Amino acid sequence: MLTDVAHERTQKLLRQRNMFAMTSAALAVLFAGAASLVATREREVLLVPTTRTPLVISSAGVSAEYLEFVTRDVALVLLNRSPEGLDYWMGQILALADPAQRGRLKAELLRIVEEQRGSEVTQAFVISKLEVDPRALTSEVSGTLKTFVGEQVISSEERRFRFDWTYRGLRLALSGFAVVLPAHPADAPTPYSTESH
Repeated sequence: MLTDVAHERTQKLLRQRNMFAMTSAALAVLFAGAASLVATREREVLLVPTTRTPLVISSAGVSAEYLEFVTRDVALVLLNRSPEGLDYWMGQILALADPAQRGRLKAELLRIVEEQRGSEVTQAFVISKLEVDPRALTSEVSGTLKTFVGEQVISSEERRFRFDWTYRGLRLALSGFAVVLPAHPADAPTPYSTESH
């Protein structure tokens, strides 16, 4: 009887050992498969090549560097345009607009679109200077504004543009833009249009 009990216990221990060995082998295969997937899967890293340093958005206000980058990008979108891309151009500007000023900005942009649609007039702007005031939420961009008809340059003028911003809920938004006339710096900026180009 003792022999039967010992034999039964031995068989039970052998079954447990075999079960542990099979579980360990299955876990080893799963681990090897997971390690292989981790080593070979595609990795994505978000890069921001247009910035010199990482940017932090804070509820305390807008940093000068962030305002500079946004101003630069908005100025290049706003001041470089051609008749073929006017709808896209206007959509990109309105996507950045302050909701409270969106209607007024849209009216200004529609006037520009109506003036330029169907023409062969293209505009290109090269930035030479950019100044920002994070406290007043304003920025100014100076540079050369070139106007083309077809491939011919019909004007090349030094211009300065002012951008006004709002900052609410960690969102910087465009609230207005105007051309600053260099001949009369004391005068108030005038709304931007293509009439004088």
